[in-house]
Amino acid sequence: MKSLYRRYRPMNLGGVVGQPQVTEPLSKSLKQGKISHAYLFVGPRGTGKTSVARIFAHEINGFSYQLEDDYVDIIEIDGASNRGIDNIRELREKAAIAPTSGKYKIYIIDEVHMLTKEAFNALLKTLEEPPRHVVFIMATTDAYKVPVTITSRAQTYTFKLADSKVMFDYLKSVCEKEKIKIDDEALEIIVKRGGGSFRDSLSLLDQISTLSDKNITKEMVISAMGLPEDEKIVQLLQNYASGDINQITENLKELLRSGVKAETLVEELISFIVDHPKAEYIPLLSNLSDIKAPFAEAKLLVALMSERVLSECYFSRPARPSEMSYAGRPAEPPASRANLSAPSGIYISERPNRKLPRENSISDTRSTKTPSTFDWAKFVETVRGMNDAVAAQLKSVEYKASSEALDIYPTKRVVKTILGRDNNKKILIEAAGGMKVIIHNVEEKPEKSDALISKISDIMGGEVQNDGGGNPF
Repeated sequence: MKSLYRRYRPMNLGGVVGQPQVTEPLSKSLKQGKISHAYLFVGPRGTGKTSVARIFAHEINGFSYQLEDDYVDIIEIDGASNRGIDNIRELREKAAIAPTSGKYKIYIIDEVHMLTKEAFNALLKTLEEPPRHVVFIMATTDAYKVPVTITSRAQTYTFKLADSKVMFDYLKSVCEKEKIKIDDEALEIIVKRGGGSFRDSLSLLDQISTLSDKNITKEMVISAMGLPEDEKIVQLLQNYASGDINQITENLKELLRSGVKAETLVEELISFIVDHPKAEYIPLLSNLSDIKAPFAEAKLLVALMSERVLSECYFSRPARPSEMSYAGRPAEPPASRANLSAPSGIYISERPNRKLPRENSISDTRSTKTPSTFDWAKFVETVRGMNDAVAAQLKSVEYKASSEALDIYPTKRVVKTILGRDNNKKILIEAAGGMKVIIHNVEEKPEKSDALISKISDIMGGEVQNDGGGNPF
């Protein structure tokens, strides 16, 4: 039995849903007999580019379109598999041969952006002087990868993701035809998860339709797809905004134990923030976008901790042996340490044991006042106010701030040389409020907070087992 997506694939331009900006002008060109030698269909996956290309190719030649038909004058080429110059040269040679039964020989090139530079150049020669009987219909999800020399010689049509109302009405009609009983709330979840893609939405509906012969509810869909409820997402974001680290860990553990994958939770958080933007949620977006396996759960927990909370965790824990001063005496804790208590279960990675300062280290005045959070952006702005040239170098560095020093790791040797000059050293120290500033050699890199990641397993209720790519929980 065919899948819903194949059963409901349109057979003519009139049956295409949600793309009037494409289908209407194409229909008019057919009626007027104005056929271009090249078309470029651009848009996200699952929006109907290939389907419309096939339909349009058949209607140009007056052929009846069926899914399994095979007309010798309509040739489909996968750009990803036939991307070399030899493939395009062969295409050019065959294109010169007149069509067999139709008026035109039509080439549909899917994922055209995958062609090599040499292949594009070979295709360009054909587009510049095309045989009168040849039509090219190219489709791509990445228009920016297609050379301007190609796009300028083709009529471009942009496909869009379907509006949620359009998709809901469409899926509702499919459910009625297929006798699928489903609550509107459940269908809305499918619309949301489908992301405006007809193919993805129909595939999800196909999957969900097997859940029950009776009525399919919202709860069934959430459970089957491993999704968090909206209330849980709201609660997690509120915990993030308030910096309630205990609630963050508890709610995150509950969601993960219920079967929600960390990657799915990230998608839901991003979607919710985009739909309901609030100033306090925006900083979280930059952290969420980088979360993926391995250690996705641990990375998500770290992302949900605001910089303020992380900093308080660091400065509030007791001093450890690795934090002894260079002379071997315990380092003096910052004044704020005595007034802060560490949230339970959280441990921030130890600052690496540092070798004795080198000649290029700035080991001048030490700060007697260490803020609970080092504001790098403010530091750079302060430097900029003192010397633009020095501030410009800070674009090419990594840094690590602790209660004892500001470590700067240049990524280029010239940057290290410039920042290491005596007059520039003084600027950095002054901008850092008198903190000790250490400029490292280019080959040195800041130690990643692996200890933080490894300890987070304790919070999540398990022990990290890193096999180089597996899930730690």
